[in-house]
Amino acid sequence: MLAPPPAADAWRLTHLGRLMGHALRRFDERVLTLMAHDLEVPLALSNLAARGQVSAAHIHITRHLGLDGSRLTDLAASAGMSKQAMGDLVGQCEAWGLVRREADPQDARARRICFTDTGLAWLQAFRRAVTQAEAEFRAAVGDEVATVVALGLEAYAGS
Repeated sequence: MLAPPPAADAWRLTHLGRLMGHALRRFDERVLTLMAHDLEVPLALSNLAARGQVSAAHIHITRHLGLDGSRLTDLAASAGMSKQAMGDLVGQCEAWGLVRREADPQDARARRICFTDTGLAWLQAFRRAVTQAEAEFRAAVGDEVATVVALGLEAYAGS
């Protein structure tokens, strides 16, 4: 069978899902870079981020962990991950001092994952990094395009 002409095959590299995936990876990499250079991030965490030990997967905890804590199953579901994979990430973040496990006040058999003071500092660094990365995106594509992209993604994610 003959291969299709190159132009007929271009859709595989330019379809919306692939472009969104590339954009998300670029955004997350920029956020991690900014966090690695944030002077308010504890040095050990900054070094981990700078050496690529902290990945976008670890950001799932930062994005999804409730300020009042979350059960592992709820955290995994919110991040779209398996309970086992989230448990591994929580274990790493616990070792780094970002989170701790404590008794759940509603269920003595359950445990909640909660931010430590270091984790809350990490969360604030995440907020600053996301704000800067979004500003850089707006500068790169223009305010009008950035607004349309944000509205479109919000509508698409909500459907």
